[in-house]
Amino acid sequence: MTRRHLLSGVRAVAVLALATGALFASAAGAPAADDDKPQVNATDAENETALVAAEDHRLDQVRAVAAVAPLKGGQWKAPYRLDTGSGYTLVLTQRSNAYTVSDLLRLAPQTFVRERDGSYLLTENLYLNAGAKLKLSNPGGLTLRMASSNRGFVSIVSFGGRLTLEGTPQAPMRITAWDDRKNKPDTDVRDGRAYIRAIGGQFSMTYAKVSDLGFWSGRTGGLSLTGTDRPDTGNIRDSKASSDSDASSGDVVAQPSGSLATPDTRFSVPSLSYVSAEIGHSTLTGNAYGMFISGANGVSISDSTVQRSLEHGVVLHRFVTSAVVERTVSKDNGGDGFVLARATEQVRISGSTATGNGGNGFTLSGRPLASGPSASGESISSYGSNSVSDSTAEDNGHYGIEIFGGTDVGVQNNRVVGGDMGIVARKDATKVAITGNHLSGQSRQGISVRDGVTAATITGNIVESTDTGIYVRDSVGEIRGNTVQDGTNHGISLVGSVDDSLVSYNVISGVGPSAVDTTRAHGGITVKQNQTFAWHDTSSFWIKFRHYASPMTLLWAGILLLILISAALGGRQSRRGAGRGTPGGHPYADKRPLAGAVKEVPVRREPRHGPLAADDTEPADLRELTPQPAEAGS
Repeated sequence: MTRRHLLSGVRAVAVLALATGALFASAAGAPAADDDKPQVNATDAENETALVAAEDHRLDQVRAVAAVAPLKGGQWKAPYRLDTGSGYTLVLTQRSNAYTVSDLLRLAPQTFVRERDGSYLLTENLYLNAGAKLKLSNPGGLTLRMASSNRGFVSIVSFGGRLTLEGTPQAPMRITAWDDRKNKPDTDVRDGRAYIRAIGGQFSMTYAKVSDLGFWSGRTGGLSLTGTDRPDTGNIRDSKASSDSDASSGDVVAQPSGSLATPDTRFSVPSLSYVSAEIGHSTLTGNAYGMFISGANGVSISDSTVQRSLEHGVVLHRFVTSAVVERTVSKDNGGDGFVLARATEQVRISGSTATGNGGNGFTLSGRPLASGPSASGESISSYGSNSVSDSTAEDNGHYGIEIFGGTDVGVQNNRVVGGDMGIVARKDATKVAITGNHLSGQSRQGISVRDGVTAATITGNIVESTDTGIYVRDSVGEIRGNTVQDGTNHGISLVGSVDDSLVSYNVISGVGPSAVDTTRAHGGITVKQNQTFAWHDTSSFWIKFRHYASPMTLLWAGILLLILISAALGGRQSRRGAGRGTPGGHPYADKRPLAGAVKEVPVRREPRHGPLAADDTEPADLRELTPQPAEAGS
């Protein structure tokens, strides 16, 4: 190490320390430096942003030098050190065997030091050139502490190489950002923090415990795996070429006019590529982003735990395809548990758990990167073919599972407990299958499909103890064969334009205004064969009247009312005519003489066997009907 390098490093550290001290002095209301969980204000945010930009600039410089280093002589084929102004970077070049802990002890005896407790302290940046391999492991367990404090921080970055972090079940590997002044992990992100990043190439981590890494951005967020096909920063900085007559700028080489020279095969720039990764049986705790992946193909994550991240837990950001996440737990993170951002496709999450996160348990976004012509020329097509199955989302701060746009999205056989809503599909998602899930204890809605979702299938779900079991608004879906139990407002509610939706063969029980609420919906809705006998309707008379007061219902009610009125009027006329052959009158009442037409004359009867009493009389009509004896001689 030359004197110039040493002085340059000292100056860089001094400048960073002064800047950090000025930051702390000027940050109004900022917590003390000893605070393990400081709050980030606007000034701190600007400082962290500047640190991310400085890291991008440093990596550009290293990459530019690494591209032309082979032209400078054979010694550049061996590992070499670069002074990038803000510290030193040890560049590991390509060779057949992987670099190990023993190699680092030999190549960087002052910056990779074994401590008294058996751990190793890294105080220098490591950079893996394309094709280089680094395997950090130890049969008895390796503890790697990466220097990180307000004086600066280090990183391990692989650009097109292969980085392996390997422990054993009995002795897992441990990696953490370490403040050697305080002799404890660095939990303050305001002045940056150590991180690990793989840019392209391959990454492997098994039986590892990674904690307290990263700050501010995804690519410096802790454990970051990013592809090289969509670089995060600008062009490579200018660097000198192999001869004085040539000039280089980024990936472009300028030559004088004349005959073309044969290209130098020693000069090569790593081709653009995706990163591939395999992570298993590992635990990541307290990182800025638990695990950040973008521009990746063939990623496998299994049997791991991501917890207490400052932001999201497991983040699959952009252009991640054919990824599998199995039996992974993401809990107690500041943001979402699992995030599938836009431009991720064919990602399958199964057997995983998201619990106690500040945001959603699972977020699946498949929206287009652009809605029309854009500066970056992105496609307007939606992304999808992602799924979450046989997983659990419990007691998350926002939703259990959120589907944000996209196509061909599957949410099957999951258990969702608590949260504001259970499963939410929105923002023009299409071909969404929500089947076989068990939801309970949501504050508002168990399943919510809204804001332009089309071709949604909601079948075979069980929703318990929610305000509204299934809610559909301005969307089209088939709601069939679900069970809603212990609802407290609506069993199934349809609102707005839900034309061509179907609600059938659902079993609904609970107490509230309605089992199937369609009063606020319009369009052709088919509601049939739903079992609602176990629902106790608590709606008022006017609510019920509005529910049943459709035009057709009112028409038939009017016809029935006319029939009843006609029958009542006919009954009154019949009662007036009683006694004239009407039921209840004398059968021969119509044959009776009119009153006063026959005058009754009292007539004394002749006694048959003796004289009648003086008052014995009988009516004339009876007398006339009495047979008289024949006269003699007649």
